[in-house]
This record gives sequence, structure tokens and C-alpha cells, in this order.
Amino acid sequence: MAWIQLRIHTHRDHADMLGDLLMDQGSVSITYEDGQDEPIFEPKLGETPLWQDTILIALFDAETDLAPTIEFLENMPFLGKGFTHKIEQVEDKDWVREWMDSFHPIQFGQRLWICPSWREIPDPAAVNVILDPGLAFGTGTHPTTALCLEWLDSLDLADQEVIDFGCGSGILAIAAIKLGPKRSRALILITRRLMPQRPMPSATMSPTN
Repeated sequence: MAWIQLRIHTHRDHADMLGDLLMDQGSVSITYEDGQDEPIFEPKLGETPLWQDTILIALFDAETDLAPTIEFLENMPFLGKGFTHKIEQVEDKDWVREWMDSFHPIQFGQRLWICPSWREIPDPAAVNVILDPGLAFGTGTHPTTALCLEWLDSLDLADQEVIDFGCGSGILAIAAIKLGPKRSRALILITRRLMPQRPMPSATMSPTN
């Protein structure tokens, strides 16, 4: 199925309202992007800040006539007649395959590899962690995770105990146990606001797990 997308530069104060209006006009999804390379640092709990110059991208079915939508938006005071926008065709793809193709085995240090299950392992004799990307944080692609993995690879972990606190996918704990400690413990925090009665889960791994 083919798609078209409407790209609009807007101020962050108008972005949410504009997104709602476009959903009412038949958009199937709304995406927000940074328009001026403006950093957003750690937000407060429950906040989802946008950039001062926000690019809003509304996705529509390819058969949609956007002329009435553009005319409707021109009546918005914060846009006005002739507002800047761009309409683009979006090629239909196998998006699952596109996503899978973006992940490759990554080496950390001298011994350690993180490999998705659908890729061939580059070095079967290395320390290989087979890990598929998912919702949890921790695939090895983020610089902080990469630095920790390289650091673990550089250590002699024999007879050590490792704790991965706030483990996400568990990538650090799994990599650690494969690198030689006698025990690796992974803990993940559950937001009490979402799951108030559930205790914090944890897992303890030994080299025999």
C-alpha cells in the first residue's frame, strides 16, 4: 500500500493541536521531528517536550486528496494562506525487512560480538551474544551501551560478581556473564505509576545458565 505525507514546519506550541487537526482530516499517523538541530535533554517524568521549530509529518493513504486539507489549514491563524508545506510520495516497502536490514553484528573490544539472530555470526570462536532488538533499551548501538561493552571486554572478570542495575534488554548482564564472572545479576525498574503493586523483577545468571 502506497502513502503520501504532508510535511509542515510549526512552532512547538501549535504542534499537538495541528497533529490532532490532521488526524481529524484522515491522517493515519503523526510524526514530530527536530527542525533546527535543537537538543532536548532529559525531560521530567511525564513530560514529552517538542522542539521550538518542529517538523510535523502527517501520513495519508495515497488516494487521499489533500487539497481540502490544505485549504482547511490555511484558515488556521498560526499558518495562514500559502503556508510552507511539502507533499511527498512514500514508497511502499516491507518495513519489517527494512528494519531487520538495519541491524548488523557489532564488535566491542577484542572478544565480544553482539549479533541479531537473523545474521551470520562473523567469528564463531569469539564471545557472541545473540540479541534481537526490541522495545527494551540496549542493543549496543547507543554510545553509552557501546562504551560499557568495550569496558567489560577489557576486564578480567574471573571470580567477580556483576550487577546490571536498570538492565533494559539485559545486554550488559548477558555480555558480562559470557566474559567470565561467576555471577551476573540483572535488575530492571518498573515505574510505580504504571504498575503500583508489582515488585521489581530481577534475574541472577551464572555461567551454567
